[in-house]
Amino acid sequence: MKTLKLIVVCFFVTAYSFANISTNEKEALIALYNATNGDEWNSSWNLETSIDTWYGVTVEDNKVVEISLQFNNLQGQLPQEIGNLTNLRKINFGFNKLTGSIPSSIKNLQELTSLELFMNQFEGNIPLELASLKKLEILMLYSNKFSGNIPIELMSLTNLQELLLGSNFLTGTIPNQIYALSKLKKLSLMDNKLEGEIPVEIAQLTQLEELLLSTNQLSGDLPMEFINLRKLNTIMVSDNNLNKEYLSISSKNPLSIIELQMNNATAILDIEKD
Repeated sequence: MKTLKLIVVCFFVTAYSFANISTNEKEALIALYNATNGDEWNSSWNLETSIDTWYGVTVEDNKVVEISLQFNNLQGQLPQEIGNLTNLRKINFGFNKLTGSIPSSIKNLQELTSLELFMNQFEGNIPLELASLKKLEILMLYSNKFSGNIPIELMSLTNLQELLLGSNFLTGTIPNQIYALSKLKKLSLMDNKLEGEIPVEIAQLTQLEELLLSTNQLSGDLPMEFINLRKLNTIMVSDNNLNKEYLSISSKNPLSIIELQMNNATAILDIEKD
């Protein structure tokens, strides 16, 4: 009889651990754990405890709103079930060993404002489904193995403030439609295989503070219209096929950067921020 009571108590304790989180969200988290070798994570989860105690998981009003598992030795592919975490606002899986493609179910995360998947081994094209995430403000996919063109569809993410796609294998040209990202503060496309001219439309991004386009196959000249980028404090366009070599500058004085870029200087200079 005592054994039966103990089993019943244990059942209710376990059930209570998950009682306030929807079944879909609970199953999605467990699928993530299993698919990415959770037993080998640096900070693992005890699946028998309450979800709000799990490392890197933030729960608000009984909803999972954030997962931050950077530097945590995640290995494998993200499961499609991640699309069931529809209340997520932030995902950070940076500095792990994730492979494969980004699941198409990512389009279901309509509340997402920040997606950080940098420093992994994702491959294939950047999925068009990302264009469905209209609240997205930060998209960090740098240092992976993405290939193909930069999807024009991403230019519909008009709330983006940071678009970091550097150190991949992206080809094609920089979309002229980039002017639509009017809130953009940081744009990094460096260390890819992009070609064509630098779009003059970038000059319409008046909130831009950092522009990193170095180490590609871009041609032509730096558009004179960049003089309008009054908030720009970092610009790097070296190691391309431009008509002349431009200075790479990081400074507190945006206007002086533009003046230096428009010079006929051939030296390459990197100045760190104070």
